[in-house]
Parts: sequence; C-alpha cells; structure tokens
Amino acid sequence: MAFCNQCGAQIADGATTCAACSGRPAVAPVSTGTGLTDNVAGMLAYVTIIPAIVFLVVEPYNKSRFVRFHSFQSIFFCVAVFAIQIALSIATVVPFLIFLTGPLHALVALGAFILWIILLLKANQGQMFKLPVIGDLAMQQAG
Repeated sequence: MAFCNQCGAQIADGATTCAACSGRPAVAPVSTGTGLTDNVAGMLAYVTIIPAIVFLVVEPYNKSRFVRFHSFQSIFFCVAVFAIQIALSIATVVPFLIFLTGPLHALVALGAFILWIILLLKANQGQMFKLPVIGDLAMQQAG
C-alpha cells in the first residue's frame, strides 16, 4: 500500500489520484535529488531536534508537506518530553515526593523511547502518524 504525500491517506496500489484529498495526484515518496526520499527524511527528523530544524530550513525538504509535518512533530515531541521531565524534577523539591516522581521519571523516559521508535517506523513507512495533541499542532504548522 502507498500513502498520499498531501494528506497521508492510504491509497490503493496503481492509483494515480487520492480519494481523500479531492482528486489531487497521489504522490509516492519522491527523491529530492540528494538521494533522500521523503520517508527517509521524515524518519531522520526524529533522530534529534537538529535534523528536524535543518529539514525546515533546507530548500528541497521544506517544500514537502510530509517532511515538514514530521519535522514539526519531532520538535513538539522533544519539547513536550523535556517539559514533562522538568515539571517532574521541580516536583522532587517537595519532601518525600521524590519516591513518587523517581519512578515517574523512568516511566516517562520509557514511554517516550517507545513512542520515539514508533514515530521513526511510521515515518519510514511513509505514514503521517499523528500524536493526539502534538500531531494536530504539527499538521497546522505543516500547512
């Protein structure tokens, strides 16, 4: 199965248009001329926050809605995990609360790692997998 680069909807093999985006041409992952396809660039956006920012600035990648979406979602995901960890760190100042926040730090880190792996795999498969709140913000920013 292929996925539309415009909306991320699943399209049938051999289809030339996407039914979900009102008949726009369905585009499979395209090579940008540098050897990276959109799905690989989208996956690399999740490696750290730096490639995500680079893909938003560099010319061939910032034209692709797929790459922009994954870059913004990567940035928002990193900021959200960082904010949660900071909030838990601040909560450890309260006496005896460290016994609760210590395991929560580990659970947040483990959950973020698992979610990060899922995001990497979904981007590599060419899917626009949206996280509940962060995905909507990334979709708005991607256009």
